[in-house]
Amino acid sequence: MALNFRQSGILEIARQEGRVVVEDLAQRFDVTLQTIRRDLTELAEAGHLDRVHGGAVPRTGVANIGYDARRKMNESAKAAIARACAAAIPDNASIIMNLGTTTEAVARELVHHRNITVVTNNMNVANLLLANPSCEIMLAGGALRRSDGGLVGELTTQFIEQFKVDFAVIGTSALDRDGDLLDFDLAEVRVSRAILRQARQAFLVTDHSKLGRSAPARIASLSELDAVFTDQPLPDNLMSACEGWGTRVTVAC
Repeated sequence: MALNFRQSGILEIARQEGRVVVEDLAQRFDVTLQTIRRDLTELAEAGHLDRVHGGAVPRTGVANIGYDARRKMNESAKAAIARACAAAIPDNASIIMNLGTTTEAVARELVHHRNITVVTNNMNVANLLLANPSCEIMLAGGALRRSDGGLVGELTTQFIEQFKVDFAVIGTSALDRDGDLLDFDLAEVRVSRAILRQARQAFLVTDHSKLGRSAPARIASLSELDAVFTDQPLPDNLMSACEGWGTRVTVAC
């Protein structure tokens, strides 16, 4: 498919921000909503995007977006989410943190917390928290995933199971319309499930680009979590469901 200048721009925005919204694109390119919808449909048919309600996201299939690209996506939103999550974690707490660029943003916000213990399978989280002399860091063993510094596998799960902590802080690759957290790597999913089992309170940190994405492996439901920290309100059906489940939703800004 030969892309016109507008479609090329839409793809670039989608890659940078993780999601595009019809109304925003129409304003940005000064065209009608129908024109943007047609562009998104053509890009989806060509395999570049997946349509979701109100817009589109980069097509990922069964593989996640590369780590460097994910790290640069929605950086300001992730920082706001991280500040809100860190504010909910007191000094003198124990925390397990999993893989993901948003959990790494939370780690940056924990560098001034006092007398905390952080258990993680994320080498990037461990390196960030070296700046906090009041943080005890427990780094899991396992198979090193060179693409993002993650440790996964049976050894990692067994290590996590040795702890019982105050808070779990996890990210996710996708959040579907049923409120299920999804990921691409089954080994990582097993570790994330163990993290949730070993925490007294479970927090999800995720930006809006994960909404409507698809991934093949299920981690858990929002109903199993205590709180969600995100940068935009969840769809109405999920907001209502979270209220019924007792899952607190914090929209950071």
